[in-house]
Amino acid sequence: MIETTFFQSGRAQLAADRGGSGVPVVLLHAGVADRRMWSNQLQWLSAEYCAVAYDRRGFGQTAHADEPYSQVEDLLAVLDGISSDAAILIGCSQGGRIAIDTALAHPERVRALVLVAPAISGEPEWEAVSPSIQALFDEFERAEANGDIDRINALEAHAWLDGPLAPEGRVGGALRELFLDMNGIALRTEPRGTEEEPPSAIERLHSIAQPALVIWGGLDFPDVQQRCRQLATTLPDARACELAGTAHLPNLEQPTEFNRELQAFLSRLRT
Repeated sequence: MIETTFFQSGRAQLAADRGGSGVPVVLLHAGVADRRMWSNQLQWLSAEYCAVAYDRRGFGQTAHADEPYSQVEDLLAVLDGISSDAAILIGCSQGGRIAIDTALAHPERVRALVLVAPAISGEPEWEAVSPSIQALFDEFERAEANGDIDRINALEAHAWLDGPLAPEGRVGGALRELFLDMNGIALRTEPRGTEEEPPSAIERLHSIAQPALVIWGGLDFPDVQQRCRQLATTLPDARACELAGTAHLPNLEQPTEFNRELQAFLSRLRT
């Protein structure tokens, strides 16, 4: 049974869904989503694990607080809240960045990593993009200059849900509605507090000893795909998996295939 709970971190109350018992698994959402992106995985993971998905500050049901904060410390507050010494971390995009930063800063708190198209602290900006992707970026700039949140949301759905080189609207129906609702909340939430910048991770990835699964979609940004391939070869104990026909949120688009890869990885950990 999945229950909603809250974890205290500083002045923030981190909204979370929690279910099951056993080895803890914490799911960290992307920067264009909230904890609802993991609903499918949370449900089946809770049959064998203590599974938790929480909203970061400014996402979903978690409000900002007027204070400096650290994403890693917020995650540690969740781990402390479930009385966990160490957990398996599953993070997508910015959630993956937080998982990596935590594995570097507190390796004793991390059993394994599942990194879904992760960002990486300290990574360089993309140097060159195709004309079609540049046109999408230009549209972003115009929408931001006009303060058009609805247009920004639609453009981000194209970039991250459909894939930047795929037709806009490739993914429709309930999944698109969910994306627009999750990202719309984040876009409209007034930011408060100051996030502490984590140390650069890009030069230290080779020191992460935990088993890892790096997974990404074949329709994601080409630079994201290349980053994932390099990450999988840099981490000492990593397996790489590309899911064709999906973009930045493969667990939403292809939950059966995603869960199959995740189950295989988790089974390997048990053996």
